[in-house]
Amino acid sequence: MVRGEPDDAACAIAQALDVVGDTWTLLVVRDVARGLTRFDRLQQELGLSRKVLAERLRLLVDSGVLVREPYQERPVRYDYRLTPRGRALLPVLVALQDWGDAWLLGDGETTATTAEASREAARVHALRGTRVPVLDLPDTAGARRDPVAAGSWTVLYCFPGAFARPEAYPPGWGAVPGAPGCTLESCTFRDRLAEFTAAGAAVHGVSTQRPDEQLAFAEAERLTFPLLSDTALELTAALRLPTLRAAGTARLKRLTLVVDPERVVREVFYPVSDIAGSVDAALRAVRTGRAGERR
Repeated sequence: MVRGEPDDAACAIAQALDVVGDTWTLLVVRDVARGLTRFDRLQQELGLSRKVLAERLRLLVDSGVLVREPYQERPVRYDYRLTPRGRALLPVLVALQDWGDAWLLGDGETTATTAEASREAARVHALRGTRVPVLDLPDTAGARRDPVAAGSWTVLYCFPGAFARPEAYPPGWGAVPGAPGCTLESCTFRDRLAEFTAAGAAVHGVSTQRPDEQLAFAEAERLTFPLLSDTALELTAALRLPTLRAAGTARLKRLTLVVDPERVVREVFYPVSDIAGSVDAALRAVRTGRAGERR
């Protein structure tokens, strides 16, 4: 199908809209990225009729955005998963969310934080009780790592960006509300890592920086826990994490998730205005959760 006038055949925007220009189609991609891969779960989440959902899934499969993988034989049922072409749409979803947070839910200000009572904060706090999908992000050692530690609690702190040299920060970084403090946050987790380990939790840091940038920072600050790179925005899209745009890059806003061994988000800290206090709160949340397990 070619949209509109003949010139649209050479317009990549028009061609892309033929695939994902429908509201429901893009929301299907959003929810598959969140780990909702089965027809009934998608229908429940989106509230679509079975007919409309089947049509949108068929379009996305035919367009190479999704692939069907059978998980049951009688009757045959499928998981729908993103292909490389589909995963390449994740930055589009994040950019739309960023624009909506800034210009529809906010006042257009570039910020790495939000107001306690904002709808953005409400969306992030609604992550409590949801499961973090299994992902595969690069770490500073060049390995691939799931952001959730196997068999233990995980404190997953997301930060806008931290660099080994002051001149490496994006221009105007210090003037962005909520952006400064990433070094303090990482070093506070470093200094208190033994307490988290004793409490039964792993600490993982996540930003959208390149692994080499994270490695330089980790070496400079002697960090002994993993930093994970979400340059492809897989974790960001999966959890609909809030972002800002700085120096042409989507960067995570500062927030902390406490995740249990079953991958369920048990506590959310956002916005983070008191960095040392948020580290204390994350440790208390782990200890409280572990105490609940022993009852």
